Amino acid sequence: MKTSDFYYDLPQELIAQTPLDKRDTSRLMTLDRVTGAVEHHHFYELPDFLNPGDCLILNNSRVLPARLLGQRLPGGGACEILLLIDRGDKVWECLVRPGKKLRPGARVSFGNGELTAEIVGEVEGGNRLVRFDYEGIFLEVLERLGKMPLPPYIKEELQDQERYQTVYSKVLGSAAAPTAGLHFTPELLEKIASKGIGIGYVTLHVGLGTFRPVKEEEITDHEMHSEFCTIPQETADLINRTKAGGGRCICVGTTSCRTLESWAAEDGHMEAKAGWTNIYIYPGYHFKVMDGLVTNFHLPESTLIMLVSAFAGREHVLAAYAEAVKERYRFFSFGDAMFLR
Repeated sequence: MKTSDFYYDLPQELIAQTPLDKRDTSRLMTLDRVTGAVEHHHFYELPDFLNPGDCLILNNSRVLPARLLGQRLPGGGACEILLLIDRGDKVWECLVRPGKKLRPGARVSFGNGELTAEIVGEVEGGNRLVRFDYEGIFLEVLERLGKMPLPPYIKEELQDQERYQTVYSKVLGSAAAPTAGLHFTPELLEKIASKGIGIGYVTLHVGLGTFRPVKEEEITDHEMHSEFCTIPQETADLINRTKAGGGRCICVGTTSCRTLESWAAEDGHMEAKAGWTNIYIYPGYHFKVMDGLVTNFHLPESTLIMLVSAFAGREHVLAAYAEAVKERYRFFSFGDAMFLR
């Protein structure tokens, strides 16, 4: 299949720049993956589409305030460093700007010297290895000095950093939010649980590879990025109980889907697991465990729209996206949601 097979035309004004005042008032399109039938609802109606005995699997990764704005030393020229992967011993793999000025040996200061850094290496692809120097606990320093690493298509400044976190975020480590979960409120989760639907959590730390465009003409030539994920024992047990009882396993977000599908046995049986995954899901993939997917509207020609197309059929998905454009849905991270069932 060609990358261009997953293109659709999106007016720029439909890219949501800010979150809605209330998380669960976003719109919810339901898509029947067998018939292609589409219905229009609101996210707070999601419990109406879930049955007692189903389970909902959410990604509880928390976004690092990983965007650091500083000055080069000496001289004071502005620069930006974006944390990607903790390599240990105070060294992180990072994206840097301006790249030409931040070669190995360059030094940087943040927050009037509260945090300093030195570029100590360069890796394949151009990312830098950066060693940080600070007093105290690094994550606390980041909370004070760092900003949320919003996707490049969001131009507005985020007023409340918590709005780029899910209400159930717990484990720090993502470079971007698992955005399908942004629609949930504590009250909505309580309503779902009270209906007899199991709620389980996995952790997948979202990398910026999520936003990396597919540049190859053939989708099979694209190399998928790796991300670290964890399935706890209680979540594996919940999924196995759900399946044994005839319930559906519904993933919230492509990250939850990729986590489960990475480690599920061919018959759908789950075991506790932790490790790196670079699973790449596109049409033709056989889903082993996922029966339903709550997700946002994704970028044209992205690996995410390919995953959704693998689950619900490319023609159905592109027709649903065309309907969403026509009905003026809000797209991408702060946008509206879909439930594929």
